[in-house]
Amino acid sequence: MSEAFDVIVIGAGPGGYVCAIRAAQLGMKVACVEKRETLGGTCLNIGCIPSKALLQSSEHYEEARHKLAGHGVQVGQVSLDLARMMARKAEVVSANVKGIEFLFRRNKVTWLKGEGRIAAPGTVSVDGTAYAAKHIVIATGSESIPLPGVPVDERRIVSSTGALELPAVPGHLVVIGGGYIGLELGSVWRRLGAEVTVVEYLDRIVPAMDQEIAKAFERILARQGIRFRLSTKVTGAAVSDRGVALTIEPAAGGAAETLSADVVLVAIGRRAYTEGLGLKDVGVATDERGRIVTDGHFATSIPGIWAIGDVIAGPMLAHKAEEEGVALAEILAGQKPHLDHNTIPGVVYTWPEVAAVGETEEQLKVRGQDYRVGKFPFSANGRARAMGESEGFVKILADARTDRVLGAHIIGPDAGTLIAEIVLAMEFGASAEDIARSCHAHPSLNEAVKEAALAVAGRALHV
Repeated sequence: MSEAFDVIVIGAGPGGYVCAIRAAQLGMKVACVEKRETLGGTCLNIGCIPSKALLQSSEHYEEARHKLAGHGVQVGQVSLDLARMMARKAEVVSANVKGIEFLFRRNKVTWLKGEGRIAAPGTVSVDGTAYAAKHIVIATGSESIPLPGVPVDERRIVSSTGALELPAVPGHLVVIGGGYIGLELGSVWRRLGAEVTVVEYLDRIVPAMDQEIAKAFERILARQGIRFRLSTKVTGAAVSDRGVALTIEPAAGGAAETLSADVVLVAIGRRAYTEGLGLKDVGVATDERGRIVTDGHFATSIPGIWAIGDVIAGPMLAHKAEEEGVALAEILAGQKPHLDHNTIPGVVYTWPEVAAVGETEEQLKVRGQDYRVGKFPFSANGRARAMGESEGFVKILADARTDRVLGAHIIGPDAGTLIAEIVLAMEFGASAEDIARSCHAHPSLNEAVKEAALAVAGRALHV
């Protein structure tokens, strides 16, 4: 047996590396296993960070081509240097992953480089070398779900990984899946000049979101040039040197047709990644979707083995994994942290952005909750008008009796930032009145949140 640790974390994504750092801060001897050449997991290497870098760059390109003239800024002929854009993305990724290496050194977290496997309770094998641990934390994240009949080759048919590395702007990009990832990456390539068609099996995009927000989102994206084929399934794909011929048909049944594309992005969701961990051998229980079963405090069916992030139930979000990593480290240190999964926000980083926290109207209706709605449009917000970004609205749902905020949904400029105020309010049990009575700077986008809170009681001032 090689070196022994208090905690060994398998996986250095947002959940894993944060758990490792927090455990080290609390005085534990910690190691983190990662088989990639760099830390940060899917998020920093091939997910959240590179996609946001391309989203930002493509927004600047779109702004230069179509928006700056309206502000009196003449930029002349605008051209795309895709190679430079991709190089910048790589630079952003490199800076972030090197930052995690620095944090590991600073907090004395040992990086065990290689593929980890749980050899037995209390023992982790890394490329054949065994290490002892009082606690083993599984934080191996998730992977893209494949679509039968549409094999990914990362050239013509790509996953999100390949969509971040396309060598040229495709003439026609077909995105299979109308969720966060597909819409974000579809937006990137649409701005850069591709025709984009989104094929979604369900009758709406972002199905987990509030339905009113989803419908508004679809309308806005359609005005931006993204085409939608809803209630449609993909049953096959034929790849040639010229592109991909997709076979599609109505989800409810009907005649098949062919949809031609230069590139196809398969973005139908993600699944827990537990390959090679040896879970069955040590008796760690999983559910019907392959996720690791935990007790609500991250403990698995085997004492001393824990799991966080995408490998367990809940939304597959980097910040959800981070919060779970911190909470688990504190649990292992004997503390009693609190984590309310209902106050974990979700954000789609298109433009405008879409952000949500808490329950949707549909969920409230299903459980028979009596609630009130307050809405306020960005078209009535002075700062949004000054920015030239007045699409969308803020929607707040509050308990009809107590006025406690139950959920909030925003589509508009910087929605991902604006939602933080409502997350904080919900975390501390605030009411819509509490938000409404708080002074908001003028002129600011945040005033739309205040006005929506006022609207819950029917007293918005500027609409």
